[in-house]
This record gives sequence, structure tokens and C-alpha cells, in this order.
Amino acid sequence: MEANDIILSGILELYATGSASAQEVVLVQKYAAQYPEVAEELAKIEIDMERYANAYAVQPDASVKVKIFARINNEADKVIPFVVGNIKKPAKVIGIPAYWKYAAVAAIFLFLSSLAFNVVQYNNNDVATQKLQQTQKELAVLKDDNKVMESDMSVVQNKYSVPVSLHGLDAAPNAEAKIFYLKNTGEVYIDPSNLPDAPSGKQYQLWGIVDGKPVSGGMILTSKRGDKYRIQKMKTFGHAEAFAVTLESEVGNTSPKGPMFVMGKL
Repeated sequence: MEANDIILSGILELYATGSASAQEVVLVQKYAAQYPEVAEELAKIEIDMERYANAYAVQPDASVKVKIFARINNEADKVIPFVVGNIKKPAKVIGIPAYWKYAAVAAIFLFLSSLAFNVVQYNNNDVATQKLQQTQKELAVLKDDNKVMESDMSVVQNKYSVPVSLHGLDAAPNAEAKIFYLKNTGEVYIDPSNLPDAPSGKQYQLWGIVDGKPVSGGMILTSKRGDKYRIQKMKTFGHAEAFAVTLESEVGNTSPKGPMFVMGKL
């Protein structure tokens, strides 16, 4: 018998599942020693069976063992021997042809292999779905960032936009901010990204110097989900001579109360 014939016969599956007869066990061991291909195939079958068993192993409840042995003992007490006259005769045992055993074991093995394959495919599909969802989330964030950038650029590149640099004062020498004043509409935008992070409980406020007096331009938002805002629209002054930013502990002040961080003239 050739190695391929042995592999296709189903005897290796019988051996791996413990269903082989004593004679078949001897044959398989002989074939495995004689043919490297048979030994390799048997090893693969045993590994597949072990993987499947580990994947679907379920620890039974402790009470199951007690119930099984109780049932066995109970059934044993009920056994009534088959008697003809005074002679006890054993029941006739009808053997199943070997090829049917091979076919049954092969069918079971194929079913288990198919089930294991489907489980692997399901897991792979689940991982792919999670990666797709993560990619979609990242894409949505990029789209939002792109919209913000487009909005910023529309202000910066506006032909009526006049940039005004606000430089750091004694309270924060390294601080910087930039105003974009649209001279056709009087709209005011500020880029506060180079201001220091505002301490907890405090917030920056923009001021326009109009006729020598400070007029509130509104509170400046300096963080969003850990990221600083870029250009944001403030209140319209109509016309201002200069701009300044102070750090305030209250919202909506009508006059500056906190230290002035940056200032610049239009």
C-alpha cells in the first residue's frame, strides 16, 4: 500500500480519535515509521484535533460527575440477564464493517475541520470589521480637521483681511497672538494658538481699543479635546485702534480686571 492510499483510507483519523482497533493501531504505527508522509499527516491530524479540543473545551459543573456515576450505579442495579432455561447466554453482537467506521470518523473529522475553519473566518472578519470602523473614525476626524483648516485659510487669504500681530507683555513675554481684521465688514478673528494654556478657572478675553477705551471682544476658547482652537471669530468693533488679550477669572467682564498678556496696534 502506498503512502497516499494510507492517508486517504481514513485509518489515520481513526487512530487520532482513539477509534482504531488494536490491529489498526499496529498498522498505523508501522506505516508512520515506514512512510514520512504518513507520519507528517498523522501529526497534522493530531494537532488539528488538539486545537479544536482546546478551542471548544468547556469545564463541566462539579455536580455533573456525581450525577453520571449515580446514573451508572442505578442502571447497573436494574440489569436483568438474558436467560434460556437455566443457561445464561450472552447477547449476539453485530459488528460494523471497518469501511463504515472509516467513513464515519472521516465525516466527523471533516465536520470538525469545517467548523474550526468557520470560527477562524468569523474571527478574521470580526477583526477586519473593527479595523474598518477605526479607519472610518480616523477619516471622520481628518475631515473635520480639513474643514477647520479650510475655514482658517478663507479668513487668512481674504483680500480684505488685515493681520495684526499681538506681542507678549511683562505678564507673558513669550506669548503671541494674531488678529485678522476684515476692513470691509469690521469682523474680527483671532488665532490664540501661541498663548500659554490658561490656568484652571481662568480664561482669556479679547479687547479692542476704541476711542482710547477697552471694549470687550468676547472670551477666547483655547482648548478643545486637548487641542488648541485655531482661528475663531470674535465680536465686531466697527473700528479699533489696537487689540489686547487679558487673563480673566470671570466671564463677560465689561472692563479688564486681569493681567494683560499681549497687545498690538492696527
